Amino acid sequence: MSRKVIFTPRAPKPIGPYSQAVEAGGFVFVSGQIPLNPQTGEVVEGGIKEQTKQVLENIKAILEASGLAMENVVYVSVFLRDLKLFSEFNEVYSQYFTKDPPARVTIQAADLPRGVLLEVSVIAYRG
Repeated sequence: MSRKVIFTPRAPKPIGPYSQAVEAGGFVFVSGQIPLNPQTGEVVEGGIKEQTKQVLENIKAILEASGLAMENVVYVSVFLRDLKLFSEFNEVYSQYFTKDPPARVTIQAADLPRGVLLEVSVIAYRG
């Protein structure tokens, strides 16, 4: 099985030894994204709604670089620093997955990189 590394300057550069995404077997595995502005590399200002929007825009950019869209997402992993943010997170999230939303797991994480409120990774399918 071949694999292809996906990279776009429209999403944050990886801050460690990993790829933004890897395509294999018709699937695109997008690494966990935190709310970094791709131009500045800094965490976006604001609360959970602003951070959620930035994370999903980063994911959207990575998917577009692979020739896919949010509609191709089949599975989402969400890590929230506090599950009390779940409702506000969902308000923004639902704007990106309006029809036939993907399967999803949401868990509370004790700590996330750079003190952010969330991290999200997705799996998309090309088929």
